[in-house]
Amino acid sequence: MSKEQTFERKEIKYLLSDQQYRLLLPELTKYAEVDKYGKTRINNIYYDTPNFQLIRASLEKPVYKEKLRLRTYGDTDGQTPAFIEIKKKYKGIVYKRRVSFNYDKSIDYLAGNIKLSELEKSQVTDEIDELVDFYQGIRPAMVIGYDRIAMAGTYDKDFRVTFDTNITWRVEDIDLKSGSQGKRIIEKNQYLMEIKIPDAFPIELSQCMSRLGIFPVSISKYGRGYIQYIMEASQNMTQSDVMVEPLLHHKGEGEVAYA
Repeated sequence: MSKEQTFERKEIKYLLSDQQYRLLLPELTKYAEVDKYGKTRINNIYYDTPNFQLIRASLEKPVYKEKLRLRTYGDTDGQTPAFIEIKKKYKGIVYKRRVSFNYDKSIDYLAGNIKLSELEKSQVTDEIDELVDFYQGIRPAMVIGYDRIAMAGTYDKDFRVTFDTNITWRVEDIDLKSGSQGKRIIEKNQYLMEIKIPDAFPIELSQCMSRLGIFPVSISKYGRGYIQYIMEASQNMTQSDVMVEPLLHHKGEGEVAYA
């Protein structure tokens, strides 16, 4: 039977230097502590159409956008628990809904090779089926992997902070059994921090971050990976490659890819 989960919250992103991370951490420990998993390798397959319709639309910064991904934690084999996630963002609020099967079954389900039993079906699988039907030709498009340290609120359990490092992407060998190695998305000494909250976070923490020069950035791991991918592709671009050139100058969710 599938396990269904739903999340609704704001997700605010920041790009930190190693020094900013080390100065901020003592302040953060007043409100949150590292969860029981410690550092975890997170592996994702992002699904998209052959012309990357989902991420191209997302980079235009619309009021509403959605993504479909398959996620595992740590080393992956066919029986590893995997999470199929629909991630939607509307007016700054992130809605994430997911179901869980083993990795092999998740891959086969998303490829349309198997049908779910009545016990496995749910509102979330109905939404996944509708999304796959709507985006014709949707298939595994890119692997995104990273090491994550997650912190949970000491008093407010809805307050969460994550730090991602060693973020990589690849479009070859799109199989999580092969690991999550790839090309680097952020610098080796940088941390991508996300603060996940239902509303506002502590004013003292906000003031500390301001003093340290830590401010929100617009960044998407998949968006940045995609922009790096098309920039590489542009090196071999011909006159017929009309879809690549406009995005080389695009300013949107992935604009910090050029920093």
